[in-house]
Amino acid sequence: MGCDGGTIPKRHELVKGPKKVEKVDKNAELAARWKYCALSQEKLKRPIVACELGRLYNKDAIIEYLLDKSAERPNAEVVAHIRSIKDVKELNLTDNPAWEGERRNIKGDCYEDMHCAMFICPVVGLEMNGKHKFLYLQTCGCVFSERALKEVKTEICHKVSEQQCSRFA
Repeated sequence: MGCDGGTIPKRHELVKGPKKVEKVDKNAELAARWKYCALSQEKLKRPIVACELGRLYNKDAIIEYLLDKSAERPNAEVVAHIRSIKDVKELNLTDNPAWEGERRNIKGDCYEDMHCAMFICPVVGLEMNGKHKFLYLQTCGCVFSERALKEVKTEICHKVSEQQCSRFA
């Protein structure tokens, strides 16, 4: 029944402490970088471009951003370093044959595997889902996993310098 004098409440029962800060799931954040445009927050669709910081964008979103001269631009801090279309490189990505995406789930009533990526490394076959590091060659825009460049020991890979590669997060 309580409050009859027999129970003495403790301080933590009476005083509420500060709320704990919600932590962002790092795996979900990394997966989102590979599935959504950093500028428009829409799903990535071809043609996909990347900046020297390794952020992925839809090319049409970058073009709209560059053509829009208004003072208010959403997500302007994400693309403040991009001044022209020459600051981004169009990527040559390899489609993942296991990814069905919107082809199968047209109505939206089917299960969509969030861990299956749209693109893979053409050499090793690793999915680009945020778990592995990838880089692209600035000369041609070809995308490879970091593991693929370590495994392939040819003169071509040794000629690729750090200035020609840009890393993805």
